[in-house]
Amino acid sequence: MLYPLDKLGTLQARALKGSKRAATRRARLVAVVIGIALCFVPETASNGVIRPIQTLKEIADYHLPDNQFKCHEELVMRESSYRRDARNGSHWGYYQIRNTLLKDAPDDYQFVFYWKYVAHRYGLDSYNDEVPNYCKALKHLKTRGWQ
Repeated sequence: MLYPLDKLGTLQARALKGSKRAATRRARLVAVVIGIALCFVPETASNGVIRPIQTLKEIADYHLPDNQFKCHEELVMRESSYRRDARNGSHWGYYQIRNTLLKDAPDDYQFVFYWKYVAHRYGLDSYNDEVPNYCKALKHLKTRGWQ
């Protein structure tokens, strides 16, 4: 006895197996389903607020350990009183570096520029060898009597 469903199922399987048109239709359907799924954003993702770090204090607080943060704070206060546009002759910015690139540079650019400068000139913190030694830079500033 022949079962119609078995015969139909077998014929369909053979027909789909060799048909390029059927495979294209299936691929198109899968692409449409994926496209529709990507349009639905989970509600939890849309509720979050991402606020970029904006001020130099926030950047320093995020990247520096407490001991280096305090020295960094004092350095910036002595150099520019936390004014981005501070100028002293040919020295610019928060850190009063002699480079015109810092004339209108944003906070994060000035921070990274000074980070590299302090790491090169004064070395790294003895407790955390990934952070520049701002305390050594501050000591140098005080011993020279520059501020």
